[in-house]
Amino acid sequence: MVLDLFAGPGGWTVPMARWGIRDVGLEWDEWACRTRAAAGQLTIRTDVALYPVGPFTGRTRGLIASPPCQAWSMAGKQLGLVDQPLVHQAVADLAQGRDTRERLLGACRDKRSLLAAEPMRYLHALNAAGEPEWVAMEEVPHVLPLWKQYAEVLRGWGFSVWTGILNAADYGTPQTRRRAILLASRVRTAEPPTPTHAKYPEPETLFGPGRDRWVSMAEALGWGATDRPVPTVCAGGGPGGGPEPFPSGSRKALADARERGTWTRRTPGAGIVLASRREGSGWAERHGARENRPADEPAPTFTADAHRWSWSLRSNNQTNATVRRADEPAGTLFFGHRANECVWVAEPLPETSGERGGVVESIRITAAEAGLLQTFPADYPWQGTKGAQFSQIGNAVPPRLAAHLLAPHLGETLTRDDFDLAA
Repeated sequence: MVLDLFAGPGGWTVPMARWGIRDVGLEWDEWACRTRAAAGQLTIRTDVALYPVGPFTGRTRGLIASPPCQAWSMAGKQLGLVDQPLVHQAVADLAQGRDTRERLLGACRDKRSLLAAEPMRYLHALNAAGEPEWVAMEEVPHVLPLWKQYAEVLRGWGFSVWTGILNAADYGTPQTRRRAILLASRVRTAEPPTPTHAKYPEPETLFGPGRDRWVSMAEALGWGATDRPVPTVCAGGGPGGGPEPFPSGSRKALADARERGTWTRRTPGAGIVLASRREGSGWAERHGARENRPADEPAPTFTADAHRWSWSLRSNNQTNATVRRADEPAGTLFFGHRANECVWVAEPLPETSGERGGVVESIRITAAEAGLLQTFPADYPWQGTKGAQFSQIGNAVPPRLAAHLLAPHLGETLTRDDFDLAA
């Protein structure tokens, strides 16, 4: 079997399921377990730190681990960095078969920090049986020094090991998500997968085709396609055939608009008004996100003779939030108490003077959109409240990145058409 520690909603499992490979996921979060169950994935709901390794010895081909990142992530307080010496000590002790976790846990500023040492407990026990054949681990970049410590231990046990930072956008994920990766194998040379995408497209050479351009959010979401058109407020031209204020098409079908906002046609020639529903306080509220407005209530109007507009995704309500245009990959998606502030914002394109206007509307990203930007299938059965779904998505490994990391260990070959984002 393949053992998946901290399995989450199934980011590692999605590509393995497509290859017909069964994994066993260990996960504590209730809603992540329900999502995995709805997706038909084998899951044990348990605390990884308490579950015994014995049931897996003698039958484990591969081990996957993506410990919770909240203690280490830049989106949190990063107390994992303060606790890092304690985590290194726990790994060193567990590699020698000494369990000092209880004592070290009492000294940790963030109890989640020590979870990053848990894979070593499993690896030490499995190694006694000559297992596993391969290892794949993923975390935020700050954990790389810890992965290097794991690598030293694994090399001593006969593994070939590679550690480093990879950008998910280089592997077809519409998100510049940088992660610390560890890959290890007993039977092959461990090395990073060959990137398939780059910030700028590369021409074909004598050695074969160059890398494709990074996948944009618009491409991943199918904006511009007939079934999933571009987000827009489209007046259809002003009096006398003026230009449309937004690109052609509409992000939301009229039936779907009831859930996310209200599209209201004003008097002829006056354009279309988008009145988006407020999903929380903060940046979005201060910059135009409003409750659905009655049709007779004054609202911002995008006139047909206005200049054109562009859509961007803003990650949160902080001043230094990442803002990316729809024709670019997203920044790293993370969701927590600021989930309600991850919004699509519309702003005017530069006029001939070169000046930009302010943001005029904002619409909260949906879980379905966030899942696609994380390269989960469009019909993935997310379970739980909106907050629970966003949390699962933000913490998951992008399946497309996972596919590239796992393929060599599982004897699979990926082509450019594998794991299509719209699948």
